[in-house]
Amino acid sequence: MKANKFFLVLAVLMVASLVLAACQPAATPTPQQPPAQQPTTPPEQPPAEQPTTPPQAGFEPMVYGVETCDNYNGIIKEIAALDELTVRFTLCVPDPAFESKAAFSAFAIQPKEWIEAAMANKQILEKPIGTGPYVLDSWKRGDSIIFKRFDDYWGEKAKTQTLVFRWASEGAARLLELQSGTVDGIDNPSPDDFEVIRSDPNLQLIEREALNIFYLGMTNTFEPFDKLEVRQAIAMGIDRQRIVDNFYPAGSSVASHFTPCSIPNGCVGEDWYEFNPEKARELLAKAGFPNGFQTKIYYRDVFRGYLPEPGLVATDIQAQLKQNLNIDAEIVVMESGAFIDESTSGRLNGFYLLGWGADYPHITNFLDFHFGRANPQFGKPFPEIYELLEQGARIADPEEATPIYEQANNKIKELVPMVPIAHGGSGVAYRADVVGGHASPLGNEYFAVMDPGGRSTFVWMQNAEPISLYCGDETDGESLRACEQVLESLLAYEVGGTQVKPALATECTPNNDLTEYTCKLRPNVKFHDGSAFDANDVVMSWVVAWDYKHPLHIGNTGAFEYFSYLWGLMNAPAEE
Repeated sequence: MKANKFFLVLAVLMVASLVLAACQPAATPTPQQPPAQQPTTPPEQPPAEQPTTPPQAGFEPMVYGVETCDNYNGIIKEIAALDELTVRFTLCVPDPAFESKAAFSAFAIQPKEWIEAAMANKQILEKPIGTGPYVLDSWKRGDSIIFKRFDDYWGEKAKTQTLVFRWASEGAARLLELQSGTVDGIDNPSPDDFEVIRSDPNLQLIEREALNIFYLGMTNTFEPFDKLEVRQAIAMGIDRQRIVDNFYPAGSSVASHFTPCSIPNGCVGEDWYEFNPEKARELLAKAGFPNGFQTKIYYRDVFRGYLPEPGLVATDIQAQLKQNLNIDAEIVVMESGAFIDESTSGRLNGFYLLGWGADYPHITNFLDFHFGRANPQFGKPFPEIYELLEQGARIADPEEATPIYEQANNKIKELVPMVPIAHGGSGVAYRADVVGGHASPLGNEYFAVMDPGGRSTFVWMQNAEPISLYCGDETDGESLRACEQVLESLLAYEVGGTQVKPALATECTPNNDLTEYTCKLRPNVKFHDGSAFDANDVVMSWVVAWDYKHPLHIGNTGAFEYFSYLWGLMNAPAEE
Protein backbone atom coordinates (compact mmCIF):
# COMPACT_ATOMS: atom_id res chain seq x y z
CA MET A 1 0.00 0.00 0.00
CA LYS A 2 2.78 2.44 -0.75
CA ALA A 3 2.98 5.18 -3.34
CA ASN A 4 5.86 5.07 -5.82
CA LYS A 5 7.64 7.84 -3.99
CA PHE A 6 7.43 6.03 -0.64
CA PHE A 7 11.19 5.72 -0.20
CA LEU A 8 11.66 9.43 -0.80
CA VAL A 9 9.05 10.02 1.88
CA LEU A 10 10.80 7.80 4.36
CA ALA A 11 14.00 9.80 3.89
CA VAL A 12 12.35 12.88 5.32
CA LEU A 13 10.07 11.32 7.92
CA MET A 14 11.66 11.19 11.36
CA VAL A 15 11.49 8.47 13.95
CA ALA A 16 8.40 8.51 16.16
CA SER A 17 9.06 8.66 19.85
CA LEU A 18 6.51 6.72 21.81
CA VAL A 19 8.25 6.64 25.15
CA LEU A 20 5.98 5.71 28.02
CA ALA A 21 7.49 5.94 31.50
CA ALA A 22 5.94 3.55 33.97
CA CYS A 23 4.43 5.74 36.66
CA GLN A 24 1.29 7.62 37.71
CA PRO A 25 1.02 11.17 36.28
CA ALA A 26 0.48 14.27 38.33
CA ALA A 27 -1.50 16.77 36.30
CA THR A 28 -2.03 20.45 36.91
CA PRO A 29 -5.78 20.64 36.07
CA THR A 30 -8.12 19.47 38.81
CA PRO A 31 -11.03 17.16 37.96
CA GLN A 32 -13.52 19.43 39.76
CA GLN A 33 -12.58 22.46 37.67
CA PRO A 34 -13.04 21.64 33.96
CA PRO A 35 -9.90 22.82 32.19
CA ALA A 36 -11.92 23.96 29.22
CA GLN A 37 -13.37 26.67 31.41
CA GLN A 38 -10.34 27.66 33.49
CA PRO A 39 -7.11 26.26 32.12
CA THR A 40 -4.28 25.97 34.59
CA THR A 41 -0.73 26.98 33.71
CA PRO A 42 2.15 24.99 35.17
CA PRO A 43 4.11 27.13 37.63
CA GLU A 44 7.41 28.87 37.01
CA GLN A 45 7.12 29.29 33.27
CA PRO A 46 10.38 30.85 32.05
CA PRO A 47 9.89 34.24 30.39
CA ALA A 48 11.30 32.97 27.08
CA GLU A 49 8.40 30.53 26.78
CA GLN A 50 5.63 33.05 27.32
CA PRO A 51 3.41 34.14 24.40
CA THR A 52 5.30 36.46 22.09
CA THR A 53 2.15 37.99 20.62
CA PRO A 54 -0.43 39.56 22.95
CA PRO A 55 -3.81 37.86 22.58
CA GLN A 56 -6.58 39.86 20.98
CA ALA A 57 -9.35 41.28 23.11
CA GLY A 58 -11.69 38.60 24.38
CA PHE A 59 -9.31 35.73 23.69
CA GLU A 60 -8.23 33.87 26.83
CA PRO A 61 -5.51 31.41 25.84
CA MET A 62 -5.83 27.88 27.21
CA VAL A 63 -2.80 26.21 28.75
CA TYR A 64 -2.86 22.60 29.86
CA GLY A 65 -0.12 20.47 31.29
CA VAL A 66 1.55 18.48 34.03
CA GLU A 67 3.86 20.11 36.56
CA THR A 68 6.62 17.58 36.02
CA CYS A 69 7.42 14.65 33.78
CA ASP A 70 8.44 12.61 36.82
CA ASN A 71 5.97 9.89 37.78
CA TYR A 72 4.09 10.35 34.51
CA ASN A 73 3.47 7.86 31.72
CA GLY A 74 3.05 10.20 28.77
CA ILE A 75 5.07 12.08 26.18
CA ILE A 76 3.28 15.45 26.22
CA LYS A 77 4.05 17.80 29.09
CA GLU A 78 2.05 20.84 28.03
CA ILE A 79 -0.22 22.14 25.28
CA ALA A 80 -0.46 25.94 25.29
CA ALA A 81 -2.25 28.51 23.17
CA LEU A 82 0.28 31.33 22.98
CA ASP A 83 -2.03 33.57 21.01
CA GLU A 84 -4.99 33.07 18.69
CA LEU A 85 -2.85 31.57 15.94
CA THR A 86 -0.01 29.88 17.82
CA VAL A 87 0.05 26.61 19.77
CA ARG A 88 3.08 25.21 21.55
CA PHE A 89 3.50 21.52 22.40
CA THR A 90 6.10 20.85 25.10
CA LEU A 91 7.23 17.23 25.42
CA CYS A 92 8.82 15.18 28.16
CA VAL A 93 11.13 13.42 25.70
CA PRO A 94 12.33 14.07 22.15
CA ASP A 95 9.79 13.06 19.51
CA PRO A 96 11.34 13.20 16.02
CA ALA A 97 8.07 12.11 14.40
CA PHE A 98 5.77 14.61 16.09
CA GLU A 99 4.77 16.08 12.74
CA SER A 100 4.08 12.69 11.15
CA LYS A 101 1.80 11.76 14.02
CA ALA A 102 0.12 15.18 14.28
CA ALA A 103 -0.99 14.81 10.65
CA PHE A 104 -3.06 11.74 11.49
CA SER A 105 -6.86 12.12 11.34
CA ALA A 106 -7.34 10.87 14.91
CA PHE A 107 -5.97 14.26 16.02
CA ALA A 108 -8.37 16.40 13.99
CA ILE A 109 -9.67 19.73 15.28
CA GLN A 110 -13.26 20.68 16.10
CA PRO A 111 -14.59 23.89 17.69
CA LYS A 112 -14.02 24.17 21.43
CA GLU A 113 -17.62 25.26 21.95
CA TRP A 114 -19.00 22.32 19.95
CA ILE A 115 -16.92 19.82 21.93
CA GLU A 116 -18.28 21.32 25.16
CA ALA A 117 -21.86 21.18 23.87
CA ALA A 118 -21.89 17.85 22.03
CA MET A 119 -19.49 15.46 23.74
CA ALA A 120 -21.43 14.71 26.91
CA ASN A 121 -24.56 13.62 25.02
CA LYS A 122 -22.44 11.95 22.32
CA GLN A 123 -24.03 14.05 19.60
CA ILE A 124 -20.49 14.62 18.36
CA LEU A 125 -20.31 10.96 17.26
CA GLU A 126 -22.70 11.54 14.38
CA LYS A 127 -22.33 15.27 13.76
CA PRO A 128 -18.73 16.37 13.35
CA ILE A 129 -18.03 20.06 12.80
CA GLY A 130 -14.77 20.49 10.99
CA THR A 131 -12.92 22.70 8.56
CA GLY A 132 -12.64 20.24 5.66
CA PRO A 133 -13.76 20.49 2.02
CA TYR A 134 -17.03 18.68 2.75
CA VAL A 135 -19.62 19.21 5.46
CA LEU A 136 -21.84 16.42 6.79
CA ASP A 137 -25.36 16.68 5.38
CA SER A 138 -27.03 13.52 6.68
CA TRP A 139 -26.31 10.00 7.90
CA LYS A 140 -28.93 7.33 7.36
CA ARG A 141 -27.67 4.47 9.50
CA GLY A 142 -27.45 1.22 7.55
CA ASP A 143 -27.73 2.97 4.19
CA SER A 144 -25.53 5.97 3.38
CA ILE A 145 -23.78 9.15 4.46
CA ILE A 146 -24.19 12.31 2.40
CA PHE A 147 -21.64 15.15 2.42
CA LYS A 148 -22.01 18.54 0.74
CA ARG A 149 -19.27 20.80 -0.56
CA PHE A 150 -18.17 23.43 1.98
CA ASP A 151 -18.07 26.61 -0.08
CA ASP A 152 -16.18 28.57 2.61
CA TYR A 153 -13.32 26.06 2.63
CA TRP A 154 -9.95 27.75 3.07
CA GLY A 155 -8.22 25.64 0.40
CA GLU A 156 -9.10 24.34 -3.05
CA LYS A 157 -12.83 23.64 -3.22
CA ALA A 158 -14.13 20.11 -3.74
CA LYS A 159 -14.69 19.08 -7.36
CA THR A 160 -18.20 17.82 -6.70
CA GLN A 161 -21.17 19.37 -4.95
CA THR A 162 -22.14 16.09 -3.25
CA LEU A 163 -20.16 13.13 -1.91
CA VAL A 164 -21.99 9.94 -0.92
CA PHE A 165 -20.55 7.09 1.14
CA ARG A 166 -22.16 3.66 0.84
CA TRP A 167 -20.92 0.23 1.91
CA ALA A 168 -21.22 -3.47 1.19
CA SER A 169 -19.33 -6.29 2.87
CA GLU A 170 -19.04 -8.49 -0.24
CA GLY A 171 -16.44 -7.65 -2.88
CA ALA A 172 -18.67 -9.05 -5.62
CA ALA A 173 -21.49 -6.71 -4.60
CA ARG A 174 -19.20 -3.68 -4.70
CA LEU A 175 -17.92 -4.61 -8.15
CA LEU A 176 -21.43 -5.11 -9.49
CA GLU A 177 -22.38 -1.60 -8.35
CA LEU A 178 -19.29 -0.19 -10.08
CA GLN A 179 -19.96 -2.08 -13.30
CA SER A 180 -23.58 -0.90 -13.34
CA GLY A 181 -22.51 2.73 -12.84
CA THR A 182 -24.39 3.28 -9.57
CA VAL A 183 -21.12 4.10 -7.79
CA ASP A 184 -17.99 5.91 -9.00
CA GLY A 185 -15.40 4.10 -6.91
CA ILE A 186 -15.02 1.07 -4.66
CA ASP A 187 -12.50 0.01 -2.06
CA ASN A 188 -10.84 -3.41 -1.93
CA PRO A 189 -12.19 -5.36 -4.90
CA SER A 190 -11.86 -9.11 -4.34
CA PRO A 191 -8.54 -10.65 -5.42
CA ASP A 192 -10.30 -12.73 -8.08
CA ASP A 193 -11.74 -9.56 -9.62
CA PHE A 194 -8.50 -7.68 -10.23
CA GLU A 195 -8.12 -9.07 -13.75
CA VAL A 196 -11.82 -8.51 -14.49
CA ILE A 197 -11.40 -4.82 -13.69
CA ARG A 198 -8.15 -4.49 -15.66
CA SER A 199 -9.78 -5.94 -18.77
CA ASP A 200 -12.89 -3.73 -18.59
CA PRO A 201 -12.42 -0.49 -20.61
CA ASN A 202 -15.11 1.17 -18.51
CA LEU A 203 -13.15 0.72 -15.28
CA GLN A 204 -9.72 1.49 -13.85
CA LEU A 205 -7.81 -0.40 -11.13
CA ILE A 206 -5.25 1.32 -8.91
CA GLU A 207 -3.27 -1.07 -6.71
CA ARG A 208 -1.95 -0.41 -3.22
CA GLU A 209 1.28 -1.89 -2.03
CA ALA A 210 1.06 -3.93 1.14
CA LEU A 211 1.79 -1.41 3.90
CA ASN A 212 -0.16 -3.49 6.41
CA ILE A 213 -0.14 -6.65 8.51
CA PHE A 214 -2.71 -9.41 9.12
CA TYR A 215 -2.13 -11.42 12.29
CA LEU A 216 -3.67 -14.17 14.40
CA GLY A 217 -4.16 -12.66 17.84
CA MET A 218 -4.10 -14.33 21.25
CA THR A 219 -4.45 -12.97 24.80
CA ASN A 220 -1.96 -14.28 27.33
CA THR A 221 -4.20 -13.66 30.33
CA PHE A 222 -6.38 -16.60 29.24
CA GLU A 223 -5.37 -20.25 29.48
CA PRO A 224 -3.69 -21.92 27.66
CA PHE A 225 -2.29 -18.84 25.88
CA ASP A 226 -0.45 -17.92 29.05
CA LYS A 227 2.04 -20.71 28.25
CA LEU A 228 4.94 -19.75 26.00
CA GLU A 229 5.20 -23.25 24.50
CA VAL A 230 1.54 -23.08 23.40
CA ARG A 231 2.05 -19.75 21.65
CA GLN A 232 5.24 -20.98 19.98
CA ALA A 233 3.48 -24.17 18.88
CA ILE A 234 0.75 -22.13 17.21
CA ALA A 235 3.42 -19.99 15.51
CA MET A 236 4.90 -23.14 13.95
CA GLY A 237 1.62 -24.94 13.34
CA ILE A 238 0.02 -22.53 10.83
CA ASP A 239 0.94 -22.81 7.15
CA ARG A 240 0.95 -19.10 6.39
CA GLN A 241 2.10 -19.55 2.79
CA ARG A 242 -1.00 -21.64 2.09
CA ILE A 243 -3.21 -18.80 3.32
CA VAL A 244 -1.48 -16.20 1.13
CA ASP A 245 -1.51 -18.48 -1.93
CA ASN A 246 -5.20 -19.29 -1.60
CA PHE A 247 -6.80 -16.05 -0.45
CA TYR A 248 -4.61 -13.06 -1.29
CA PRO A 249 -4.03 -11.12 -4.55
CA ALA A 250 -0.74 -10.58 -6.34
CA GLY A 251 1.46 -8.15 -4.47
CA SER A 252 0.83 -9.88 -1.13
CA SER A 253 3.49 -11.71 0.84
CA VAL A 254 3.94 -13.97 3.85
CA ALA A 255 5.03 -11.84 6.80
CA SER A 256 8.61 -12.46 7.89
CA HIS A 257 8.12 -9.79 10.58
CA PHE A 258 5.21 -7.83 12.02
CA THR A 259 6.21 -4.60 10.26
CA PRO A 260 6.36 -4.47 6.43
CA CYS A 261 9.94 -4.72 5.19
CA SER A 262 9.72 -1.48 3.19
CA ILE A 263 9.70 0.45 6.47
CA PRO A 264 13.22 1.01 7.87
CA ASN A 265 14.10 -1.54 10.58
CA GLY A 266 10.85 -3.37 9.96
CA CYS A 267 12.56 -6.63 9.05
CA VAL A 268 15.84 -6.53 10.94
CA GLY A 269 16.41 -9.52 13.17
CA GLU A 270 15.34 -13.11 12.69
CA ASP A 271 12.61 -14.16 10.27
CA TRP A 272 9.46 -15.73 11.70
CA TYR A 273 9.19 -19.47 12.40
CA GLU A 274 8.98 -21.87 9.48
CA PHE A 275 5.92 -24.11 9.22
CA ASN A 276 6.80 -27.20 11.29
CA PRO A 277 3.75 -29.10 12.59
CA GLU A 278 5.87 -31.91 14.08
CA LYS A 279 7.85 -29.49 16.26
CA ALA A 280 4.61 -27.66 17.07
CA ARG A 281 2.98 -30.82 18.40
CA GLU A 282 6.05 -31.53 20.52
CA LEU A 283 5.78 -28.08 22.09
CA LEU A 284 2.07 -28.56 22.78
CA ALA A 285 2.76 -31.87 24.49
CA LYS A 286 5.52 -30.25 26.55
CA ALA A 287 3.04 -27.58 27.64
CA GLY A 288 0.62 -30.29 28.81
CA PHE A 289 -1.68 -30.48 25.77
CA PRO A 290 -0.67 -33.63 23.86
CA ASN A 291 -4.25 -33.95 22.57
CA GLY A 292 -4.77 -30.28 21.81
CA PHE A 293 -7.52 -28.18 23.42
CA GLN A 294 -10.79 -26.40 22.63
CA THR A 295 -11.05 -22.69 21.89
CA LYS A 296 -12.69 -20.17 19.56
CA ILE A 297 -11.77 -18.08 16.52
CA TYR A 298 -13.34 -14.61 16.49
CA TYR A 299 -13.56 -12.33 13.47
CA ARG A 300 -15.65 -9.58 11.93
CA ASP A 301 -17.05 -10.09 8.45
CA VAL A 302 -15.43 -6.98 7.00
CA PHE A 303 -13.25 -7.09 3.87
CA ARG A 304 -9.97 -5.29 4.54
CA GLY A 305 -6.77 -4.83 2.54
CA TYR A 306 -4.88 -6.92 5.07
CA LEU A 307 -7.64 -9.59 5.16
CA PRO A 308 -9.57 -9.81 1.88
CA GLU A 309 -11.55 -12.99 2.64
CA PRO A 310 -12.13 -13.10 6.41
CA GLY A 311 -14.65 -15.95 6.43
CA LEU A 312 -12.59 -18.19 4.17
CA VAL A 313 -9.39 -17.46 6.09
CA ALA A 314 -11.09 -18.21 9.41
CA THR A 315 -12.30 -21.54 8.05
CA ASP A 316 -8.85 -22.40 6.74
CA ILE A 317 -7.18 -21.57 10.06
CA GLN A 318 -9.80 -23.65 11.84
CA ALA A 319 -8.97 -26.60 9.61
CA GLN A 320 -5.22 -26.14 10.04
CA LEU A 321 -5.48 -25.96 13.82
CA LYS A 322 -7.37 -29.25 13.86
CA GLN A 323 -5.19 -31.02 11.30
CA ASN A 324 -1.80 -29.79 12.51
CA LEU A 325 -2.31 -29.39 16.27
CA ASN A 326 -5.58 -31.21 17.13
CA ILE A 327 -6.98 -27.91 18.39
CA ASP A 328 -10.78 -27.67 18.06
CA ALA A 329 -11.73 -24.05 17.39
CA GLU A 330 -15.30 -22.82 17.08
CA ILE A 331 -15.75 -19.88 14.69
CA VAL A 332 -17.57 -16.85 16.10
CA VAL A 333 -18.55 -13.92 13.85
CA MET A 334 -18.94 -10.60 15.68
CA GLU A 335 -20.34 -7.19 14.80
CA SER A 336 -17.50 -4.93 13.69
CA GLY A 337 -17.60 -2.33 16.46
CA ALA A 338 -18.00 -4.90 19.24
CA PHE A 339 -15.19 -6.99 17.77
CA ILE A 340 -12.76 -4.06 17.68
CA ASP A 341 -13.66 -3.06 21.23
CA GLU A 342 -13.34 -6.57 22.67
CA SER A 343 -10.21 -7.61 20.79
CA THR A 344 -8.20 -4.46 21.36
CA SER A 345 -9.16 -4.47 25.04
CA GLY A 346 -7.82 -8.00 25.49
CA ARG A 347 -11.18 -9.52 26.37
CA LEU A 348 -11.47 -12.30 23.75
CA ASN A 349 -10.73 -15.75 25.12
CA GLY A 350 -9.43 -17.49 22.02
CA PHE A 351 -7.91 -16.60 18.67
CA TYR A 352 -8.97 -13.54 16.69
CA LEU A 353 -8.28 -12.32 13.16
CA LEU A 354 -7.16 -8.71 13.05
CA GLY A 355 -4.73 -6.50 11.20
CA TRP A 356 -3.29 -3.05 10.82
CA GLY A 357 -2.70 -0.57 8.04
CA ALA A 358 -0.11 2.17 8.36
CA ASP A 359 -1.27 5.49 9.77
CA TYR A 360 2.16 7.00 9.25
CA PRO A 361 5.03 5.14 7.59
CA HIS A 362 7.32 4.36 10.49
CA ILE A 363 8.10 1.28 12.55
CA THR A 364 6.75 2.89 15.71
CA ASN A 365 3.28 3.00 14.16
CA PHE A 366 3.33 -0.80 13.97
CA LEU A 367 5.38 -1.93 16.96
CA ASP A 368 4.76 0.73 19.60
CA PHE A 369 1.01 0.74 19.13
CA HIS A 370 0.70 -3.04 19.43
CA PHE A 371 3.46 -3.98 21.86
CA GLY A 372 3.81 -0.87 24.02
CA ARG A 373 3.46 -1.02 27.78
CA ALA A 374 -0.04 0.51 27.78
CA ASN A 375 -1.70 -1.84 25.27
CA PRO A 376 -3.71 -4.72 26.82
CA GLN A 377 -4.62 -6.24 23.47
CA PHE A 378 -2.44 -9.34 23.75
CA GLY A 379 -2.80 -9.56 27.52
CA LYS A 380 -0.02 -8.52 29.85
CA PRO A 381 2.55 -6.55 27.82
CA PHE A 382 6.11 -7.84 27.72
CA PRO A 383 8.76 -5.51 29.22
CA GLU A 384 11.37 -7.41 27.20
CA ILE A 385 9.72 -5.85 24.14
CA TYR A 386 8.37 -2.48 25.19
CA GLU A 387 11.51 -1.35 27.00
CA LEU A 388 13.46 -1.78 23.76
CA LEU A 389 10.77 0.05 21.80
CA GLU A 390 10.93 2.97 24.19
CA GLN A 391 14.68 3.22 23.57
CA GLY A 392 14.32 3.04 19.80
CA ALA A 393 11.58 5.64 19.66
CA ARG A 394 13.92 8.37 20.93
CA ILE A 395 16.48 7.88 18.15
CA ALA A 396 16.10 9.99 15.02
CA ASP A 397 18.61 8.14 12.85
CA PRO A 398 17.18 4.78 11.64
CA GLU A 399 20.66 3.29 11.26
CA GLU A 400 21.54 4.15 14.82
CA ALA A 401 18.30 2.52 15.98
CA THR A 402 18.82 -0.70 14.00
CA PRO A 403 20.44 -2.76 16.81
CA ILE A 404 17.58 -1.93 19.15
CA TYR A 405 14.89 -2.92 16.64
CA GLU A 406 16.79 -6.09 15.82
CA GLN A 407 16.53 -7.07 19.49
CA ALA A 408 12.87 -6.03 19.66
CA ASN A 409 11.90 -8.05 16.59
CA ASN A 410 13.73 -11.08 17.98
CA LYS A 411 11.87 -10.77 21.27
CA ILE A 412 8.53 -10.55 19.45
CA LYS A 413 9.43 -13.79 17.68
CA GLU A 414 10.56 -15.47 20.89
CA LEU A 415 7.56 -14.44 23.02
CA VAL A 416 4.86 -14.77 20.28
CA PRO A 417 2.26 -12.21 21.43
CA MET A 418 0.54 -13.03 18.10
CA VAL A 419 1.31 -14.75 14.79
CA PRO A 420 2.02 -12.39 11.84
CA ILE A 421 0.59 -13.97 8.72
CA ALA A 422 0.48 -11.68 5.69
CA HIS A 423 1.13 -8.27 4.20
CA GLY A 424 -1.89 -8.01 1.94
CA GLY A 425 -1.93 -6.37 -1.46
CA SER A 426 -5.13 -4.49 -2.24
CA GLY A 427 -6.58 -1.96 -4.62
CA VAL A 428 -9.17 0.66 -5.42
CA ALA A 429 -11.32 0.66 -8.55
CA TYR A 430 -13.03 3.60 -10.28
CA ARG A 431 -15.11 4.23 -13.34
CA ALA A 432 -12.82 5.00 -16.25
CA ASP A 433 -13.94 8.63 -16.52
CA VAL A 434 -13.01 9.51 -12.93
CA VAL A 435 -10.13 12.02 -12.94
CA GLY A 436 -7.96 12.29 -9.85
CA GLY A 437 -8.73 8.81 -8.57
CA HIS A 438 -5.99 7.33 -6.40
CA ALA A 439 -5.23 4.60 -3.88
CA SER A 440 -3.74 5.99 -0.70
CA PRO A 441 -1.00 3.89 0.91
CA LEU A 442 -2.52 4.97 4.23
CA GLY A 443 -6.10 4.15 3.20
CA ASN A 444 -7.22 7.79 3.38
CA GLU A 445 -8.47 8.50 -0.14
CA TYR A 446 -9.32 12.19 -0.51
CA PHE A 447 -12.41 12.68 -2.65
CA ALA A 448 -12.33 16.48 -2.93
CA VAL A 449 -9.75 16.17 -5.73
CA MET A 450 -11.75 13.63 -7.76
CA ASP A 451 -13.89 14.60 -10.74
CA PRO A 452 -16.39 11.85 -11.67
CA GLY A 453 -16.64 12.73 -15.35
CA GLY A 454 -18.31 16.08 -14.73
CA ARG A 455 -21.12 14.63 -12.62
CA SER A 456 -22.15 16.70 -9.60
CA THR A 457 -22.15 13.72 -7.21
CA PHE A 458 -19.38 11.26 -6.39
CA VAL A 459 -20.55 7.96 -4.91
CA TRP A 460 -18.02 5.87 -3.00
CA MET A 461 -18.61 2.31 -1.77
CA GLN A 462 -16.39 0.86 0.96
CA ASN A 463 -16.35 -2.36 2.97
CA ALA A 464 -18.33 -1.30 6.03
CA GLU A 465 -20.29 1.50 7.63
CA PRO A 466 -18.32 3.88 9.86
CA ILE A 467 -18.69 3.19 13.55
CA SER A 468 -18.83 6.90 14.35
CA LEU A 469 -17.57 10.19 12.94
CA TYR A 470 -15.66 11.20 16.06
CA CYS A 471 -12.38 9.68 15.00
CA GLY A 472 -10.41 10.72 18.04
CA ASP A 473 -11.88 7.56 19.56
CA GLU A 474 -12.06 5.20 16.57
CA THR A 475 -9.46 2.98 14.93
CA ASP A 476 -11.27 1.39 11.97
CA GLY A 477 -10.39 2.55 8.48
CA GLU A 478 -14.00 2.99 7.39
CA SER A 479 -14.61 5.58 10.10
CA LEU A 480 -11.28 7.33 9.60
CA ARG A 481 -11.75 7.71 5.84
CA ALA A 482 -15.16 9.30 6.34
CA CYS A 483 -13.82 11.66 9.01
CA GLU A 484 -11.02 12.81 6.72
CA GLN A 485 -13.47 14.33 4.25
CA VAL A 486 -14.90 16.62 6.95
CA LEU A 487 -12.24 17.10 9.61
CA GLU A 488 -8.65 18.30 9.41
CA SER A 489 -5.59 18.04 11.65
CA LEU A 490 -2.80 20.53 12.16
CA LEU A 491 -0.84 18.84 9.37
CA ALA A 492 -1.80 16.42 6.61
CA TYR A 493 -0.35 13.81 4.27
CA GLU A 494 0.06 14.46 0.56
CA VAL A 495 -2.90 13.22 -1.46
CA GLY A 496 -2.20 9.60 -2.32
CA GLY A 497 1.13 9.70 -0.46
CA THR A 498 2.80 9.78 2.93
CA GLN A 499 4.80 13.02 3.05
CA VAL A 500 3.64 15.55 5.63
CA LYS A 501 2.39 18.92 4.43
CA PRO A 502 0.76 21.97 6.10
CA ALA A 503 -2.96 21.90 6.85
CA LEU A 504 -4.55 23.88 9.70
CA ALA A 505 -1.02 24.73 10.76
CA THR A 506 1.22 26.38 8.20
CA GLU A 507 4.23 25.03 10.10
CA CYS A 508 5.19 23.22 13.30
CA THR A 509 8.75 24.19 14.16
CA PRO A 510 10.78 22.12 16.67
CA ASN A 511 13.45 23.33 19.04
CA ASN A 512 16.95 21.87 18.79
CA ASP A 513 16.36 18.82 20.98
CA LEU A 514 12.89 18.02 19.55
CA THR A 515 11.11 18.49 22.87
CA GLU A 516 9.08 21.50 21.81
CA TYR A 517 7.02 22.16 18.67
CA THR A 518 5.52 25.57 17.97
CA CYS A 519 2.71 25.46 15.43
CA LYS A 520 1.64 28.56 13.52
CA LEU A 521 -2.03 28.28 12.61
CA ARG A 522 -3.58 29.20 9.30
CA PRO A 523 -5.50 32.50 9.53
CA ASN A 524 -9.05 33.13 8.32
CA VAL A 525 -10.17 29.49 8.57
CA LYS A 526 -13.86 28.87 9.28
CA PHE A 527 -15.53 25.82 10.76
CA HIS A 528 -18.62 24.40 9.10
CA ASP A 529 -20.80 26.20 11.66
CA GLY A 530 -19.32 29.55 10.63
CA SER A 531 -17.16 30.01 13.74
CA ALA A 532 -13.55 31.10 13.43
CA PHE A 533 -10.72 28.60 13.99
CA ASP A 534 -8.20 29.52 16.69
CA ALA A 535 -5.61 28.06 19.04
CA ASN A 536 -8.07 27.23 21.82
CA ASP A 537 -9.86 24.87 19.43
CA VAL A 538 -6.60 22.98 19.02
CA VAL A 539 -5.94 22.79 22.75
CA MET A 540 -9.48 21.63 23.53
CA SER A 541 -9.52 19.02 20.75
CA TRP A 542 -6.32 17.46 22.07
CA VAL A 543 -7.00 17.86 25.79
CA VAL A 544 -10.30 15.97 25.94
CA ALA A 545 -8.46 12.97 24.51
CA TRP A 546 -5.24 13.51 26.48
CA ASP A 547 -6.67 14.04 29.99
CA TYR A 548 -8.17 10.81 31.30
CA LYS A 549 -10.00 12.70 34.07
CA HIS A 550 -11.37 15.50 31.94
CA PRO A 551 -15.18 15.55 32.26
CA LEU A 552 -15.41 15.41 28.45
CA HIS A 553 -12.99 12.48 28.04
CA ILE A 554 -15.95 10.48 26.70
CA GLY A 555 -15.75 9.78 22.97
CA ASN A 556 -17.41 6.59 21.77
CA THR A 557 -15.82 3.80 23.79
CA GLY A 558 -13.72 6.17 25.89
CA ALA A 559 -10.54 4.24 25.03
CA PHE A 560 -8.95 6.94 22.84
CA GLU A 561 -6.54 4.24 21.71
CA TYR A 562 -4.42 6.24 19.29
CA PHE A 563 -3.89 9.02 21.80
CA SER A 564 -3.16 6.57 24.58
CA TYR A 565 -0.61 4.49 22.68
CA LEU A 566 1.04 7.24 20.63
CA TRP A 567 1.19 10.04 23.23
CA GLY A 568 0.15 8.59 26.59
CA LEU A 569 -2.67 9.87 28.79
CA MET A 570 -2.50 12.46 31.53
CA ASN A 571 -4.16 11.36 34.79
CA ALA A 572 -4.34 7.76 33.60
CA PRO A 573 -4.93 5.11 36.30
CA ALA A 574 -1.81 3.54 37.73
CA GLU A 575 -0.65 0.41 35.96
CA GLU A 576 -1.57 -2.81 37.71
